[in-house]
Amino acid sequence: MLTLTPDAQSVIRSLVNGDPASPAGIRIAATPPVDSQGAQLDLEITPVPQDGDQVIDDDGARVFLDETAATLLDHETLDVQVDQEAQELNFYLA
Repeated sequence: MLTLTPDAQSVIRSLVNGDPASPAGIRIAATPPVDSQGAQLDLEITPVPQDGDQVIDDDGARVFLDETAATLLDHETLDVQVDQEAQELNFYLA
């Protein structure tokens, strides 16, 4: 199962307004491969999971994974790098 670093937890909670009663989270879904490198992963903020999504709730930070993403990210750890200057977030596997 995908795990989250404390930084990733904090950023995800802030992206979805940190309301612990809200079912919102980030959704990671695989897109069809565009070349021989395999599937790419898309990330979006969403109010609820889609049918069939694996739901991870890690200390109030919710991540929804489609079936393919759940398989690809099994046993991985999601972290985030925050670039204050560029006002940019970069999620990556740690």
